[in-house]
Amino acid sequence: MSRILIVEDENALRADLVDYMCLNGFEAQGAGTAADMYAVLAEPVLPDVIILDISLPDGNGFELATDIRARLNCGIIMLTAHGDPESRVQGFESGADIYLVKHTSLREISAAVQSLLRRLAPETEDPSPQQWQLDPTAWKLLAPDGKVIRLTATENTFVSTLIEHSGATCTRDQLSSILSRRQTQFDNRHLDAVVSRLRRKITDSTSAEQPIKSVYGVGYSFGAPGRIDSRQPS
Repeated sequence: MSRILIVEDENALRADLVDYMCLNGFEAQGAGTAADMYAVLAEPVLPDVIILDISLPDGNGFELATDIRARLNCGIIMLTAHGDPESRVQGFESGADIYLVKHTSLREISAAVQSLLRRLAPETEDPSPQQWQLDPTAWKLLAPDGKVIRLTATENTFVSTLIEHSGATCTRDQLSSILSRRQTQFDNRHLDAVVSRLRRKITDSTSAEQPIKSVYGVGYSFGAPGRIDSRQPS
């Protein structure tokens, strides 16, 4: 849940903003002074967006925005009664992402917050490594580059078993035993044929490095980050 800090000395407006943001799915908190704001910013969990008034009893919003921008990687929306062009320019120069005047509706302010969060998302999301993803329900393997490899039932079970073992080697006997549950007369020769066909599918479908690794004399492993996810798009 995104955290919103509303720095506004007008009690009624601050309360309305906090309530409205909470109703729209945000975790909102208010601060009536610059000192209150800095107290919140000293907490372990920081806001994703700060809605900031210019005229505070103990601080200038333009100076505060400059300081916030130097300290934090968060969105800043200025909400003020000063709607003249000079103030707007100064607001953007001090670090504001969006500049709104106080007759703006609560609905528009909430929309501005949502828009700003979407813009910030690519910069703030955790850059986790790309993974192979298996949809065991649809029998599809999604490569890190987004290409889809459609699997047979046997291939689906084979890949699922390898991913479930988190990169550890699955022995040939272990794999043959698991795959025998799907069909009779399944031996090492059939296993090699499944692996050969699957590798060819992967090579033909994507430029990503081959994830099916052979461990000589032992078996096979899934040698890349992978997870099982039944919610993949078709």
